[in-house]
Amino acid sequence: MTFDRFASFRRIKPQRRAPRLIHRADADLPLVGGTPSTRRDLLLDTCVYIDLIQGKLPIPAKQLLASKILNHSTVALAELTHLFGALDPAHPGTTGVLKALSETVDDIREHRLAAPSARACGEAGMLAGLVTRLTGQRNTVALLNDAILFLQAAEIGCDLLTGNVSEFDWFDQLIPGSGVLLYR
Repeated sequence: MTFDRFASFRRIKPQRRAPRLIHRADADLPLVGGTPSTRRDLLLDTCVYIDLIQGKLPIPAKQLLASKILNHSTVALAELTHLFGALDPAHPGTTGVLKALSETVDDIREHRLAAPSARACGEAGMLAGLVTRLTGQRNTVALLNDAILFLQAAEIGCDLLTGNVSEFDWFDQLIPGSGVLLYR
């Protein structure tokens, strides 16, 4: 799939004039356990892997993981493997963290790992920029990566599972029905 700037402008509408985005109440969010069960496969945000490693993933999210086909993004893979270089080897906890990360990365099935398309990457820049303008949020690589994951999930027909309620609430407000499942 190629990047068609004109089609993406029509889809994302990055120059739209809109009121400032604010976070919705939990009752209005697509929270795991609070919404009907999805029939679609899942794409996992990086925080899901980290919460699972740390034992912080809520039980409803764990149950969802056990019942769905799990897909993985090269964006999340890059965010996870970034830690191999970023963590201080002199820190006493680094060895254990890297062992857990290694096991997690090694468990990703190659046939379930996919890269985002050029369209998802191009539109993610527009979406992240729009969120930056409408929220006052800093423009960061993390926000851009989250937008890529959000659009990649929609593009491949998966629901994106994430505990990052803040950014994904904004994305879901701007492009409703794209398929995001949130947990706290």
